[in-house]
Amino acid sequence: MFDAKTTKTRLVDWIRAYFEKNGDDRTFAVVGLSGGKDSSVTATLCCKALGKERVFGVLMPRGIQPDIDMALSLAAHLSIRHEVINIGDAADALLGAITKIFPENNGGAVINTPARIRMATLYAVSACIGGRVANTCNLSEDWVGYATKFGDGAGDFSPLSHLTVTEVKALGRELGLPAKFVDKVPIDGLCGKTDEENLGFTYDTLDRYIREGVCEDEAVRQKIDTMHKYNLHKLTLMPSFEPDITSAGALQNTLHP
Repeated sequence: MFDAKTTKTRLVDWIRAYFEKNGDDRTFAVVGLSGGKDSSVTATLCCKALGKERVFGVLMPRGIQPDIDMALSLAAHLSIRHEVINIGDAADALLGAITKIFPENNGGAVINTPARIRMATLYAVSACIGGRVANTCNLSEDWVGYATKFGDGAGDFSPLSHLTVTEVKALGRELGLPAKFVDKVPIDGLCGKTDEENLGFTYDTLDRYIREGVCEDEAVRQKIDTMHKYNLHKLTLMPSFEPDITSAGALQNTLHP
């Protein structure tokens, strides 16, 4: 049984401990803001752990984003410093060059490149202000690979990656967030479709399967299993070759105690 109150307390302590180990009292938490539950909960947790003066929100529309007012509203609600950095020109220029060379079979590039530009933007901001980038993915998205590798799937610390959508919503309510942030229909802001339209099943169905192993629709169960297996590479460290070298120099011992 998920305990939102206990989880909130543990998460605030966890974020604070991360920054004590990986920064100092001037290090910012840099959070990409969409106005949806994941970025809203993450930003709120960071405010509670570090204080609002150490949380920096970044809004990254691609051209015109119809729901950007939600992200602006969240920044105002939390009273955090924030900036809007439009990735439209960068994404269009890069994709224009790529699709000119590869006019066919470019769907993966078209879908994932803007998300990677967004993450590059977050790290650029982080480099400018001295920060650590928050990963805002949840377990439900990660389970079926609904995140871009080195895009929204990247980051320095990840508060929500072991919590389902259902649990993130419960945590948002425990944090006292207005319902409009917690219950905002999940949408990536890039393709114009909702998450559930892209996935072909609901988060309620997915969350129940993850936590209880129950999915009455066999076709959906098989689809979830296939997506999970196919996308496991996004959740593991990059494989690296280890040569058979027996000598153990001082530097090797230092790097691999």
